[in-house]
Amino acid sequence: MQSPSREVIVAPDKFEIVTDDAVLKADLHSAIAICVYDAVEEAGALLHLRFIIRGNKPVDVTDSMLATELLLLDRCVEALREAAPSARNLQAKIAAHLPDGADAVGPCNNMLTLVSCFLTDAGASAAAPDMTVGAPRRLTFRPSMGWLHIR
Repeated sequence: MQSPSREVIVAPDKFEIVTDDAVLKADLHSAIAICVYDAVEEAGALLHLRFIIRGNKPVDVTDSMLATELLLLDRCVEALREAAPSARNLQAKIAAHLPDGADAVGPCNNMLTLVSCFLTDAGASAAAPDMTVGAPRRLTFRPSMGWLHIR
């Protein structure tokens, strides 16, 4: 297998779009990664969203948090469509990380459900989210192959 031409690091609360054989990478620490791609067109995007846990306060997903994150997801999907206008078979893979002892599993599950519904409404088939509590995760995503590796 030929190796990709370049690697792109995706910072928290940012997204990156690629239309060539590139690898998108993110380190997930209290974060959600949304990988959207069309393997036929070899284009894709990775959106890296922080899931902020503040001390001992109960974790809640606020309306403004949801609005901000769903707006960023909408911008990401639209930017991908602009970059690859012939992409017709969008697919999505979602990964999440929460630290040990986090009381955020319920709110994170709610967020993942909303993200999955948004992606379905946007015409992307979404696989079941992969969520882990514990050590941070390193994500490597190669949109041209639809390949996602998480360690």
